[in-house]
Amino acid sequence: MNLFPQRLIDGYRTFASQRLPTEQSRYRELSERGQSPEVMVIGCCDSRVSPEVIFDAGPGELFVMRNIANLVPVYQPDEKAHGVSAALEYAANVLRVKHIVVLGHAQCGGIRAFIDKVAPLSPGDFIGKWMAMFIKPGEVVEQRERESMAEFTERIEKAAVFRSLENLMTFPFVRNAVERGDMRLHGAYFGVAEGSLFILDRVSKKFESAARLGE
Repeated sequence: MNLFPQRLIDGYRTFASQRLPTEQSRYRELSERGQSPEVMVIGCCDSRVSPEVIFDAGPGELFVMRNIANLVPVYQPDEKAHGVSAALEYAANVLRVKHIVVLGHAQCGGIRAFIDKVAPLSPGDFIGKWMAMFIKPGEVVEQRERESMAEFTERIEKAAVFRSLENLMTFPFVRNAVERGDMRLHGAYFGVAEGSLFILDRVSKKFESAARLGE
């Protein structure tokens, strides 16, 4: 009895019969020459927020690293395993990406669980310990006057993007590339319900609608 999800088998068959024929040459080229994406996207594991779908990217165009709440740790070379840091090192030193995008999003379960303390910070709790590395309990202040829970959560979701961008600059190979002008860092925020995308203006520190850029 085949226990592999039938939805995935059906999806592959659709891919093989419809999309693959139009991109076969691209896949062959990628297999022979290897990947050379110019953009790395650090996104959330949330199944509603797929960078390849949001940016309409084809095979080989994006180097994607996804984790709970799209977070980047500080540079900390030690004996422990660091999945995000390893992906960053590969993107910067091997692929030589020109852009790193931190993609936050609305209704982030990791952020909301942390705010609501649904995930207590116990030794056996991976989500709580992961979130606590980036957002300290004291930083999650009470809702401001006239600020709804939805507005408060969105503010923390966007603050996580700022924190990840700050942490990126603690990696010497990222900081050096940025200072040389070989790499640029970007923040973005995706509204799940509307499918809207907002790009962080590093000067004003505000997220602007991507639909209006270039107007």
